[in-house]
Formats: sequence, C-alpha cells, structure tokens
Amino acid sequence: MNETTAADRFEIARAATLEAGALALSYFNDLASLDIETKANGQDVVSVADREVETLLRARIAEAFPDDGFLGEEFGLTEGSSGYTWVIDPIDGTSPFLHGMVSWCVSVALMHGRETLAGLIYAPRVDELFSAQKGEGAFLNGRPIRVEQHRNIQTGLLGVGASLRVSPRVVSGLVHGLLERGGMFIRNGSGALALADVACARLAGYYEPHINAWDCMAGLCLVREAGGWTSEFGADDLTLGGPVIACAPQLRADLLDLIENVATENA
Repeated sequence: MNETTAADRFEIARAATLEAGALALSYFNDLASLDIETKANGQDVVSVADREVETLLRARIAEAFPDDGFLGEEFGLTEGSSGYTWVIDPIDGTSPFLHGMVSWCVSVALMHGRETLAGLIYAPRVDELFSAQKGEGAFLNGRPIRVEQHRNIQTGLLGVGASLRVSPRVVSGLVHGLLERGGMFIRNGSGALALADVACARLAGYYEPHINAWDCMAGLCLVREAGGWTSEFGADDLTLGGPVIACAPQLRADLLDLIENVATENA
C-alpha cells in the first residue's frame, strides 16, 4: 500500500468533507422547507439533506479515485477494486439536525481492508473539523488534541448512545449503574460527535450498545490517534454494526466492568 496515495486521499476527503458540511448547513438554515421521511420508526428519520450530502461526498471522492468503494448510511455498500473503502455518514445526528440543534456532523473514514487509515468529522454549525491519520495524531481545526488525562469514571462525563435497536433495559441499566458509582452521563444524539468529544477530552468515554459503522469508524480513529483506547468494532461484515466503547485509558477497566455488570443483569 502506497502511503502517499493514502495521504492524497485524505486531502481530497478533507476538502470534500468541508464542502459537504457547507451543503448540510445550507439545509439546516432552511429546515422549514425540508421533507422528512420515517424509516424504521419515528426516531429513525431521513431528509433530502442526508441524501444530497452523501451524493456530493461520493461524487467528489469518486472523481479522484473511481476504483474506491463506499459504505454510506443512505446508499449502502458500493464495492470497489482498489482495496480502499470510504465509510460515510452524511449527517450523523439527523434527529438533532431536524430539531434545530447543534449536535450533528459529517463523518468520513478511509479504510484499507479492515484497517482504518483516516477519519474526518466536521460539525458545520460550530465550524469544528476533527481530523486524524493513522500514526499522525489527532487534530481539531489544525491543533493537536488528546484524550482526558486525569478524570476517572466518577469525575468525568460518559457519553451514552441509545436507539430503539437496543432494549431499554440495557440503556437504563447502564445509566443506573453509572449513577450508583458516582458517575454522570450525557447523550447528544450523534455517536460520531461524541467520539470526537472523547478525542478532545470533553468526554472521558463513550459507550453505545449498537451502532453502525458509518456512525463510528472516523470517531474511533480519532480517539486512538488522540491516545485513547477503543474496543474492536464489528465483524467481517461492516454493514452489520455492533457495540462501540471508547475512552481515556484510565477509564478502561471501570467502564468495561460497568458494561459487563449490565450485560450480566440483562442476560
């Protein structure tokens, strides 16, 4: 694998991500005109903004690298022949987006086989671009970032993800167990953005019992490059999704113990 080729892809993706963010923001600034469709349930929604932003990302990247594959939330998997795959969530946090909140972002990851080489997360509403390349560190608007170095499960904030794919007892059990241990949680509605917040030490950790690859691959890359620990995500088939755990290293043992206790209680 040619590292220069991966670096070239990163630069193309960076420009495309910023352009996609600008497009998403234009829709956000005119929410009243958006038609909203329900997918699996009333909390699983999509709009023309999601589709148009993913279309733009795919088009810009494919112009430069036509043999690359894509896995996106709105248009699924398109196989490529180069070995590279782009994992895209055009608007992660669609529900906050459609409710006029700031916690949404564009998420783009570059993979080669099962290895994540780069991640980009752009929050247009606050103009924050998180970026990472494997072995090169993590950055926020060009400034190096690191995970939280000192807080523990009692003194830090834990991001918790939830969806109707997961039993309410699992989520409530996690929150209950965390509060019993003296910790506190937050849910912002965007797994990608929560992982970015772990990478820059706003959150000490993040856990979601089930998440899709397009929601987390860029964020997991960011956390690892910012010095954090993450669980291995997914099986061989990235379209299936799975649990995600990411945190500052000093939280790992306590967070895994908390998650294991909840799993035992709900077995």
